[in-house]
Amino acid sequence: MPIDVTYGEEKEQAEKGPKTAVAIEGGSNPNALPRVIASGRGLLAEQILKLAFENNIKVRQDEDLVELLAMLDLDHHIPAEAVIAVAEVLARVFEANSALGNTHQANSGDPQSP
Repeated sequence: MPIDVTYGEEKEQAEKGPKTAVAIEGGSNPNALPRVIASGRGLLAEQILKLAFENNIKVRQDEDLVELLAMLDLDHHIPAEAVIAVAEVLARVFEANSALGNTHQANSGDPQSP
């Protein structure tokens, strides 16, 4: 299941506030909507982003999307209003995963390698 992290900076009285990060996971069923699996602000957001970068998880900065997703409870499916934006992110994740798989196969010399 692909995972993506979206983050943004909150604007508080014309100053940037703490980072906000939300991780979403695509469903195992192609017809299922992605769901929120992690969300946090400040230090927790930094930890979410650090884990994402360390694990080569796609990260996207989108202040409006992250604020919408941050309002959702964990394990909650994304709302219809965010489906297109999240679908674009997940499409990039699938493309990147496919490219990594093709590179891995070409480098391994074994066409059966994942």
